[in-house]
Amino acid sequence: MTEDRITANLPAIDFEATAAFYAKLGFVETYHDDGWMILTRGPLVLEFFHHPQLVPSESWFSACVRIKDIDALYAAWSLAGLPDHDLPRLTPPRDEPWGKRMFALIDLNGSLLRCIGD
Repeated sequence: MTEDRITANLPAIDFEATAAFYAKLGFVETYHDDGWMILTRGPLVLEFFHHPQLVPSESWFSACVRIKDIDALYAAWSLAGLPDHDLPRLTPPRDEPWGKRMFALIDLNGSLLRCIGD
């Protein structure tokens, strides 16, 4: 039996550029047509809809990624060499006052992924 799950739906200005960006983070394209693309990295699934008019600096799209080993995910994604400012960016993990450890990724489309340790 497959576990229940929910996947994020985020905008992509350009599917090829988005797939290439996420490939550096270990994602593989598993579906692609003219209006939809699905990328997976193990149990992590991101679905993208085509949105060529999106302005990345004005994007308000986001998703939460809940993962057990937050530091291992950060270490893997750090290999992509993203800065911790500008777009795209990857911020270092930190312990939040509400009791969880978290880091953030903002992709080339301006979408925010809040990566939270469970």
